[in-house]
Amino acid sequence: MPAYEYQCEECSGHFERRQKMSDAEITLCPTCGGAVKRLISGGAGVIARGRASQAAPRSACAMGEACCSPQMGCGSACPCDN
Repeated sequence: MPAYEYQCEECSGHFERRQKMSDAEITLCPTCGGAVKRLISGGAGVIARGRASQAAPRSACAMGEACCSPQMGCGSACPCDN
């Protein structure tokens, strides 16, 4: 469900609501009851599903850096192993 941003034309209040795309736009400010307009925003980014989208676990290497080894499932070797 996308989040939509709104701004009140009366009190300049700004708020966000999660709504279905099929839901009607909100027309009244929850603070003052004035008219609101829906703002255009950049979006929330990428939405991925499934096991492949889960972040691989990371551990600390001997140098104190975050590592990701093939045993952890991400395919990269620790720089300390070289």
